Amino acid sequence: MRTALPGSSANLNEEPQILFQCPAQTLYGCVLNRTRARAKKSLSITAPERDAAIPYNMKPFTLVLGLLISVAVTAGCSRKPAQVAPNAPEVLVTTVQPRDVPRILERVATLDGFINANINAQVSGYIISRDYKEGSVVKKGDLLFRIDSRPFDAALAQAKANLAKAQATQAKADADEKRAIDLFNNKVTSPQERDTAFQAAAAARADTQADEAAVEQAELNVAYTRIIAPIDGIAGIATAQVGDLVSPTSGPLTTISQIDPIKAIVTTGEGPFTDFISRHPNPDERQRYVNSLEFKLILGNGNAYPEKGKFYALDRSLDVRTGSIRYEVTFPNPENGLRPGQFGKVRFVADMKKGALVIPQEAVSELQGSYQVIAVGEDNKASVQPVKMGERLGPMWEVLEGLKPGDKVIVQGIQKVRPGSSVTVKDWTPPAEQIASTTSGEH
Repeated sequence: MRTALPGSSANLNEEPQILFQCPAQTLYGCVLNRTRARAKKSLSITAPERDAAIPYNMKPFTLVLGLLISVAVTAGCSRKPAQVAPNAPEVLVTTVQPRDVPRILERVATLDGFINANINAQVSGYIISRDYKEGSVVKKGDLLFRIDSRPFDAALAQAKANLAKAQATQAKADADEKRAIDLFNNKVTSPQERDTAFQAAAAARADTQADEAAVEQAELNVAYTRIIAPIDGIAGIATAQVGDLVSPTSGPLTTISQIDPIKAIVTTGEGPFTDFISRHPNPDERQRYVNSLEFKLILGNGNAYPEKGKFYALDRSLDVRTGSIRYEVTFPNPENGLRPGQFGKVRFVADMKKGALVIPQEAVSELQGSYQVIAVGEDNKASVQPVKMGERLGPMWEVLEGLKPGDKVIVQGIQKVRPGSSVTVKDWTPPAEQIASTTSGEH
């Protein structure tokens, strides 16, 4: 066998072969002695010697331990943290039950004076005074404006003079007529002279009547220079001022509105009007019904007017342009707090709906012309339920199809719910004003 220098490549290749020729049970001792000898000579230990220095019976244990450590590390790196299920959202639900509910109707209304009198000049002339306070309450007969009356005073004097002249002419004609009759009866004059006297007397009487009418007209013109209030009410702001030339064609000088009571003008469509007639076909019963209604006025700020209204009149025809008909409701207005032109809503209880399945309107969602609600089952899971809706009854909405008594639907908290998700259920309580309106309707 060739001798190699210690640490050479030949020596490294041959030593493992010599080592692995040892019996298995003495392999550990051979390697250990060999390793000690090389360490004394400061020689490096080869990879086969290092592997062989591990006890033979410990190699399987070492491999198994390493494998377990690797699996544990790998499993620890790949494991995801457990997700905690979110809490179920809290929603307010109502239980569908048959109920007798008032059929409350609400219509947009415009207020107007019970009487609106436009004040116009009836003669032409210059305004010399305005004798009322704009926006104040005036009484029938109060002076509003004065027009310069001097031209009309002169016209009156002339008319009276003409009348006096006509009366003198008539007196002479009457005397001539009487004389002609006497002479004709005594066969002194001819019938022609008698007839001439008759015609002259009749013409004189006609002239007198014409001049009397002229005097009356002149007196009216003088009176028209004083423009007075024709009704009690509130006078508006004047559209003509002192010094303006006015005439019967120059437009209203102001307007007086009688506002106690005040009218609320309401329009309704042809459909509701036809339905109303079908519900009350008898004219006498229909009139008794509308007279028994009590109307409530909701002002523009949302407040309710304290006085109750009564039905006043139904228009004779529908508007061909809009297909709607107008009716009027009157409200007491002792404090003049309501004014013409105000907008509001007229609300009244038409009748009672018996055994209706109703839910709050806010519980219903509309999607492309279809309606749906979010129902909650016995397992407190939400689901979308298509429904067919009927008439709106105040804040409630009648359900025709899709729900049955005992079903629960979400009123508030719909935006927090997904179909199929669990929810925390609490009972929905109607607002106080809704309870009050329902109670008043039942009364």
